Amino acid sequence: MKAVIPVAGAGTRLRPLTYTQPKPLIPVAGKPIISFIIDQLIEQGIRDFIFVIGYLGEKIKNYVDKAYPNINREYITQEVRLGSGHAIWTARDMIRSDKELVVFFGDVILDVDFEKVIKCRDSCLCVKKVEDPRKFGVVEYGQDGQVKRVVEKPKIPKSDMAMVGFYKIKEAEQLIDALEFNISHNIRSNGEFPLTDAFMRMIEQGVHFSTEVVDNWFDCGKKEVLLDTNSAFLDRSGYASTNLPPFDNSIIIHPVSIGQNCKISNSIIGPHVTIGNNARISHTIIKDSIIGNYAHIKEVILQRSVVGNDTAITGLRQSLNIGDNTEIDFSLPRS
Repeated sequence: MKAVIPVAGAGTRLRPLTYTQPKPLIPVAGKPIISFIIDQLIEQGIRDFIFVIGYLGEKIKNYVDKAYPNINREYITQEVRLGSGHAIWTARDMIRSDKELVVFFGDVILDVDFEKVIKCRDSCLCVKKVEDPRKFGVVEYGQDGQVKRVVEKPKIPKSDMAMVGFYKIKEAEQLIDALEFNISHNIRSNGEFPLTDAFMRMIEQGVHFSTEVVDNWFDCGKKEVLLDTNSAFLDRSGYASTNLPPFDNSIIIHPVSIGQNCKISNSIIGPHVTIGNNARISHTIIKDSIIGNYAHIKEVILQRSVVGNDTAITGLRQSLNIGDNTEIDFSLPRS
C-alpha cells in the first residue's frame, strides 16, 4: 500500500512565516508536522510514499531524504495548484496500478485508530464534528447510517461531519478515473478540483465508503491552532525535552522542547515553548511560543508567538532615573 501526501500548498494563512519555510516543516513540540504523518504511517507498515510537492518543495524533499533514508519515496511536482483532487491526479501514473492507497494531507496532525482505518474492509473517510461545516468537505449520511453524499464547502450544510484529510482508498484506479473525469470535464467546486468531488463520483458509481471519527484533529494552517497544537503535544509524554543542559542564570518552566546547541542566558523560558537548534536567547521571557532554528533573540518578551528560522529580534533597553509617585507605560503608541 502506498501513501500519497500532498504538500504543495503555499500556507498563505501562516504568512510571513511560510514565505521561506513550507508549512509541513514547521515544528510542533520539537517535531516537523510532516514527521508526525510519516511516523504514524510507518507504524502501520507503510514504506512507499509519494509526496506531491510544489511551493518550496525542494526543502521538503531535502528534509525527507535526510530524515527518512529507509523509506521508498517519490516526488511529483504540482506545477499549478488547482485543489486537493488535482494534487492526487498529478501523481496518477505512480498509483494507477495499485489496488489500495492512503491519502494524508501534509498539514494536519490526527489522533485516530490508524490500524482500524488501514484495515477497514471498505474505503474509509476520517471525519470530525465541526461547528461551521461550510469551511470543509462534509459527509452526509442516509437513514441507514451509510455515507450517501459528500459535499465540498456546502453553503447550506446538511451535516456537521467534516472530512479531516486522512483517507484509505480501496479502489485506487477508480479514484483516478473519477479525478480524470472531473478534470477533463472541468467540473469544479469553488474554482478548484477537490478530492471531495471525486469521492462523490465514486459513490454515484456504487463505491461504498465507511467513516471513522477521529479523537483529535489539529489543522495546523493557522497560527492559533499551531500554537495550541504545540502546547497540547508538549503536555503529552515523550515530546518535551528532558535532561536539558544547564543554561546560564535562566529558569526553564516545563514542558518545553529545546533543540541542540542552544545558548540561553538570563532568561525565563516556558511553559509550552518549542525552540529549534542553534538558537541564541538572552535577557528574554518566552512562553507559549515556537522559535525556529538559528534564531537570535535578545531583550524581549514573547507570548503566543511564532518566530521563523534565522530570525534576529532585539528589544529596546532603557536606562531610567525615576522619582517618587511616577507612572510610566511604554506600551502607549508614540505620536
